[in-house]
Amino acid sequence: MNFKLILLLSLFGLAMAIGTTYVIPSKIEFLLWLGILVLCAYIIAKKAPGKYFLHGFLVSMINTVWVTGAHLILYNDFIAHHPEELEMMSNMQTAHENLKIMMMVTGPVIGIISGILMGLLAFIAGRIVERKAHVNVEPG
Repeated sequence: MNFKLILLLSLFGLAMAIGTTYVIPSKIEFLLWLGILVLCAYIIAKKAPGKYFLHGFLVSMINTVWVTGAHLILYNDFIAHHPEELEMMSNMQTAHENLKIMMMVTGPVIGIISGILMGLLAFIAGRIVERKAHVNVEPG
């Protein structure tokens, strides 16, 4: 396992956590995450010493900690830039508390789902990279 690689790739999650709090609108967040998943899968395939799925899964799990933690710590700023999130909960009497709880519950669920997706992408990319490495070796 390359824990340094996992931690370094998870910094994309930290950047997205801050970016989605202040700058990145919800409408394009999914596309950015998709790009990050593909890029991380490729980097894992090139740099990880095997266990591609596990590397991808762990990157996503750390991303979840970054994103959920940042959104909870920066909650007031997050809500100021994402009123639609609070509006979804507006029918409930304690919308702010319910939204925080919902973030704590859905964050890890989304992390697991994206972890499985990134793990699969990293596994597939790893197979492709390994196959190309075998093809490029000249017979002796």
